[in-house]
Amino acid sequence: MELQIGSNIRKLRIQRSMTQREVANSLSVTVQAVSKREQGRSYPDLLLLLPIANMFSVTLDELFGNTH
Repeated sequence: MELQIGSNIRKLRIQRSMTQREVANSLSVTVQAVSKREQGRSYPDLLLLLPIANMFSVTLDELFGNTH
């Protein structure tokens, strides 16, 4: 099972007209870290999952692409 979290973060960020820098600043990470996640080259730290979901007003299931 391939995680879609990176593409979901990108989609949610674009839907909310946020830049990678805005996301990075909100999460206290680098722009490069956000970029790597969106490209699927890395995954967010476990402790950042809930803050990311809250920032985008989605559930963790939605963040991971589980909409069933």
